[in-house]
Amino acid sequence: MGQTQGKHEAPEPLVIDSKNTEIAIFAAGCFWQVRLSKAENLGVEKMFNKHYGKDGIQTRVGYTGGKTVNPTYNQVCFGDTDHAEAIRIHFDPNRVSYGTLVEFFYRMHNATQLNRQGPDIGTQYRSAIFYHSPEQLATIERVTKEVQETKNFYKGKKIQTLVVQAGEWHDAEAYHQKYLETNTHGYECPSHHLYW
Repeated sequence: MGQTQGKHEAPEPLVIDSKNTEIAIFAAGCFWQVRLSKAENLGVEKMFNKHYGKDGIQTRVGYTGGKTVNPTYNQVCFGDTDHAEAIRIHFDPNRVSYGTLVEFFYRMHNATQLNRQGPDIGTQYRSAIFYHSPEQLATIERVTKEVQETKNFYKGKKIQTLVVQAGEWHDAEAYHQKYLETNTHGYECPSHHLYW
């Protein structure tokens, strides 16, 4: 949930060193609303950048997993497109592993909630991982099993995260990119924080 704008202004393109870069895509509720504490409001994008920016990750928020061509925030927000609000991370696996990013994904949101995160309800807020290769799928399966079996928060609760082959990606409008870096009093959600 957040501000709505009628104009679909595209963000600036990312400059990527593609020879050592892989892509990870995660959906963990609203793409910019993770709160670490009462004093520190961090979105999904800002949280990944805070913890792994030193490792050279580059992030972009957007929409994936849906049926509409060139969806807008309003269409996705109202559940009209089947897309999830998501983050796409370009990373160098020699600096940060895919498994580390998958574990952090589980650490930063409640993956036991089906089609919601806190007060945000609907499939656009689903917990999902979109994989790009058989190797990523194997890593997701391994890390999910480890998290389910070893992390106290998830004991006795079933992880509801969907694991889906990556499809078409649509960048969100420019005003969503690095949203909480430019909107310091942005939307806070009490259900988002580090769970361990």
